[in-house]
Amino acid sequence: MDYKSSGVDIDAGNETVRRIKTLAKSTFTPGVLSEIGSFGGLFKLDTAAWKEPVLVSSADGVGTKLKVAFMAGEHRTIGADLVNHCVNDILVQGAVPLFFLDYLATGRLQPDVAEHIVEGIARGCRDNGCALLGGETAEMPGFYHDGEYDVAGFIVGAVDRASLIDGRTIAPGDVLMGLPSSGLHTNGYSLARKIVFDEMKLAVDSHVPDLGETVGQALLRTHRSYLPVVRPLLGRGLIKGMAHITGGGITDNLPRVLPAGTAARVVRTSWRVPAIFRWLGESGRVPEYDLRRALNMGIGLILVVAAKDVDAVRKDLLNAGEANSVTIGEIVKGDQDVQYV
Repeated sequence: MDYKSSGVDIDAGNETVRRIKTLAKSTFTPGVLSEIGSFGGLFKLDTAAWKEPVLVSSADGVGTKLKVAFMAGEHRTIGADLVNHCVNDILVQGAVPLFFLDYLATGRLQPDVAEHIVEGIARGCRDNGCALLGGETAEMPGFYHDGEYDVAGFIVGAVDRASLIDGRTIAPGDVLMGLPSSGLHTNGYSLARKIVFDEMKLAVDSHVPDLGETVGQALLRTHRSYLPVVRPLLGRGLIKGMAHITGGGITDNLPRVLPAGTAARVVRTSWRVPAIFRWLGESGRVPEYDLRRALNMGIGLILVVAAKDVDAVRKDLLNAGEANSVTIGEIVKGDQDVQYV
């Protein structure tokens, strides 16, 4: 008996690393001091770029959206989903990304599939200006079903301490500005899969007239990064707080940035809910309350700004390419919750 007969193919692992090196190198920024394959990644912080730099970090995964990718045999978009989700998570505190690490685990390593996944990660890193500094590829036979894998990411960014966005100055009268999502992003897929595949018995390539596309196309749309349109606003004091609308929807995520004594009043009719959310809700007969806690309902990022700054923020967003920002409510007195009206 040898290692390969037990399910671990070292040669496949080496081939995967060889392919990944080129992809990772395409993301390197001037701060990178190491090559892929070192035990640890080295990054030199350009301290001259900040007066008092604060590092901001986050880790996340893609959840059961992976199941849809397995069904569709599409592995090129999952990596960008992962990077963009993590970028948004640190963006809400005013940070821009510096570097990213990934973790890929599977039962039997397939270099082609791994390469496609990392292609997406590298693309996401390049688009967001951060370096893919390193990661881990684990082959664990017997732990995952054939053809399945899990992927997770870890990101580090930086922000000047004086420019941290933490919601402390949010007060009644402030305005909630919503930026549209590109779809489900990376949350709510357990509910969506149950509705689509278990209840409706659809296949991943089934065409849905209400959506004008296949189930796979609708559910695998890439999680949007908000860095390109929000970055011009950072450090200017116009944004009091931001919430990335992930698992828990607006209901559970917006309160995370609200100070004591405040609440958010969200006007449900202030934006048109995209077809994918309406279709899932109607097809699954999901109560509105549950739907709003599981899905982003078409709003992927919320900015909290003073009423006097709304026009300036909207203008800057428009100049950055975001033409669909919408006022969705306001801050009121309350107990750090969301009130839908």
